[in-house]
Amino acid sequence: MVTVPASTLANYRRFSLYNSPYAAHDRGCAIDLYPADNRGRGLSPVAGEVVDTRTVRVPDRPYAVAEDHLVLIDTGESVARVLHVDPAVSPGDRIGVGDSLGEMVRSGFFGPWVDNHVHLGFREPDANPYRAAGSLPVDVDVAVRPLDWDGTGVVREAGETYVVLDEPRHPNPGTWAGLTAGPGLVLDGGCPHYDGGGVLPGADGPVSLAGSRIGVADGRDVTWDDVTLCANGEPIRGLSLFVARDAAFGAKLVCPGHGFAVGDRLTVAVDRS
Repeated sequence: MVTVPASTLANYRRFSLYNSPYAAHDRGCAIDLYPADNRGRGLSPVAGEVVDTRTVRVPDRPYAVAEDHLVLIDTGESVARVLHVDPAVSPGDRIGVGDSLGEMVRSGFFGPWVDNHVHLGFREPDANPYRAAGSLPVDVDVAVRPLDWDGTGVVREAGETYVVLDEPRHPNPGTWAGLTAGPGLVLDGGCPHYDGGGVLPGADGPVSLAGSRIGVADGRDVTWDDVTLCANGEPIRGLSLFVARDAAFGAKLVCPGHGFAVGDRLTVAVDRS
């Protein structure tokens, strides 16, 4: 397991270990890091020497670029895999944590509701660094605070495929927090629209959302129950779950084709039928 230190995470406003449909994130073996500013720079989460950069094929999406990029960095203990940045670095360059690797790209690997971010995974030095799967589990060296939520809120932001509510509010911006899964636990992942999710720091047994059971944890990994989430009685695709330190925290509902508008009051509920 590779631990991302608090000093590195301070360069970002949000992170997620499980909020992805791709095998690279299985069992929390990668972390997505969302920048603290909107200047579009892909900040390096590691220090070391650039080993290689490579262009990779991506799913064809109308909102995305035609190509993504892989940047490999030798940290001395492992090889870091960074994605979703158009590299302005070359093999042999030495970089530090927080240095710009280039401009972030809107990748075809993203769902349309996903914000731009830097993807980070780690490989053993003798492992194939180009394969999508096979990275080491990732941990974070920060405490995460569970935020109680009753499932209600007012739409603060509305896009074509998502809405963001004004609740729950972050009680102490600058510290890390996420939606509660139960006492002392924070939910991570796409519930239930991605195959599995996570819970931090880890548990064994049922986990909940807004007081209703949604799955079962085995350590950090969560298997979602066969549930549907509804907003004001209308089925939605799910919730985008993450850990955040910014004041603009709020539940993010994934709901392509929705009819909700800014100012609408919503109640999110778990439907087990």
